[in-house]
Amino acid sequence: FDEPQAMSQWSLNLDKKTFLADYWQRDPLLIRNAIPGFVAPFEADDLAGMALEECIESRIIEFRNSNWQLEQGPFVEQSFDRKNPWTLLVQSVDHYVDEVADLLRLIDFIPRWRVDDIMVSYAVDGGSAGPHYDHYDVFLLQAQGQREWRLGQRCDEHSALKPDTDLKILEDFACDTTHVLDPGDILYVPPGVAHGGIAKGECMTYSIGFLAPAMSEIL
Repeated sequence: FDEPQAMSQWSLNLDKKTFLADYWQRDPLLIRNAIPGFVAPFEADDLAGMALEECIESRIIEFRNSNWQLEQGPFVEQSFDRKNPWTLLVQSVDHYVDEVADLLRLIDFIPRWRVDDIMVSYAVDGGSAGPHYDHYDVFLLQAQGQREWRLGQRCDEHSALKPDTDLKILEDFACDTTHVLDPGDILYVPPGVAHGGIAKGECMTYSIGFLAPAMSEIL
């Protein structure tokens, strides 16, 4: 990979006023070449190294024996030697890597108190976290390789989840849109929209998650 550019040279290829008026918390939006010239500031080996640390929250999701398996970190090096499709997710990477934290400058048009953290995921070919929905907004930035994202129905607390896993994976997923993201592309997904990503070869994705606090918490 090429040497990463200084973050100050990057910009977000987005009409912010239109986005806030027409898409924010309403509809998904695919933003091609959202960050022109984006190069991931660190490698998959660096992410794996973070997952070995006790103080850093990490998970591995593996599709094994026709079921989704969840393992919590910290991990050891042998944890990454698997035969089935798997993905590693490391939480709050922006707290530990300054170059990742600098990405938040690109979304300064959204109040800073709404931002939760930046989760980084690495996946082998076919790796996935399964179809699910979130209660918050998320920007999915493709950092390396390709990932296919599938979007589906609107969900809420009544949507059925698979009972045989600790993961909140939807029992039924009705895919109606598919996008393959390249490095620098962003897919915005509002709260409640079902979605699932599948790695096309090895890949890394940055998930910029937002909070949706209750009014009592704001007060």
